[in-house]
Amino acid sequence: MFSALRTRNYRYFFIGQVVSNSGTWIQRVAQDWLVLSLTGSAFAVGVTTAMQFLPMLLFGLFGGVLSDRFPKRKLLIFTQGAMGLLALGLAVLTLTHVIQVWHIYLFAFLLGMITVVDNPTRQTFVVEMVGKKDLGNAVSLNAANFQTARLIGPAIAGGLMAWVGTGWAFAVNAISFGAVILGLLAMRRSELNPTPVQPREKGQLRAGLRYVGGRPDLIWPIVLVGFIGTFGFNFAIILSAFAYSVFHVGPGLYGLLNTAMAVGSLAGALIAARRSRPRLRLLVGAALAFGVLESLAGFSPSYWVFAALLTLVGMFGLTLNTAANSLIQLRTDPAMRGRVMSLYMMVFAGGTPLGAPLVGWLTEQYGPRLGLVVCGLVSAVAAGVIGLVLARIGNLRLSVDLHRGPEHQLLAFVPRQARSQEPVGAPVAAQMSVSA
Repeated sequence: MFSALRTRNYRYFFIGQVVSNSGTWIQRVAQDWLVLSLTGSAFAVGVTTAMQFLPMLLFGLFGGVLSDRFPKRKLLIFTQGAMGLLALGLAVLTLTHVIQVWHIYLFAFLLGMITVVDNPTRQTFVVEMVGKKDLGNAVSLNAANFQTARLIGPAIAGGLMAWVGTGWAFAVNAISFGAVILGLLAMRRSELNPTPVQPREKGQLRAGLRYVGGRPDLIWPIVLVGFIGTFGFNFAIILSAFAYSVFHVGPGLYGLLNTAMAVGSLAGALIAARRSRPRLRLLVGAALAFGVLESLAGFSPSYWVFAALLTLVGMFGLTLNTAANSLIQLRTDPAMRGRVMSLYMMVFAGGTPLGAPLVGWLTEQYGPRLGLVVCGLVSAVAAGVIGLVLARIGNLRLSVDLHRGPEHQLLAFVPRQARSQEPVGAPVAAQMSVSA
């Protein structure tokens, strides 16, 4: 479960990320609560989220090109430092009581611009630290790291906001970026396995898109992740609206909702860390369970039932996320990894500017319950449809086995009987059936 931590450089990276991710979650919770306090509008929270992820939608692919062109360790030192300065600026504006909503929108957009480069660089830097053998484990441990911070961060944020105010929450996040930078500086460069830097050439962006377009085992998982990211992962809007309008609780219990999701997500990440090579059927199954449970949570009769269901939603959401990330990185050529992961992150995070205002408007007009139910239904339907598409491409069919015994599975995908000796598209079908 923890094999990647045997690598010294990765341990430094992992420890720095625990501190920085905790600070990031502190700022996320504080920022959403600040916007809601200033405006009383779930739509405004949605706009803030959209501003942060809009750059990923507009410029995400260019971030992957830059990630492939420059040494990743140096690039990360720059991006992490810039993020720390933005958090410090937001803290100063809040502590001096001059903060306005448009300031938050602007800082969210600037943070998104830096994230365009930081995300694909950070994702692809993992393989340079641990190699392909431990890549799947390291991706899962990164997710566990993020979810551990999600347990710590919201609880600290709730306490800080109740004790000294929102501005100090932003200041703590600014300081936390120093841990990542120190970890990167302390690494032994001789123990890294850097991917060869790609020279600047025309058509690199188009080459990356053509590469993904010719790989059904890459494009369809990315499409599925796009639907989930656009509609299913709008918890910044939904959770604040449920806390504020449905259950009428303060910042402390609002932070606890984020913690409940983090408990499930951490469990999902640790379970995923035991899988060396995730499969497509795990990805589709986790997405389907995520959507169904999210819809059920919309009908929760009480705060504590809602929190319990969020734990399960977090577990399957994290399983989906780590399976998609590992699967795509392991199946991608190293020279293309930055561009492919930038497309993955653009679709996953870049869909939020489209979904967040829509979910925010739906929540404001018809209530948080309907907003959450619709988000879950869209995610579940997308998982079902794309699962059928992948099964058809892989020449698979659903098998129902009612026999008992460890060798029998109630539901399983099995190869269809070939209609001819060598059907059209056999190479693709073979590849998909083996990997599904």
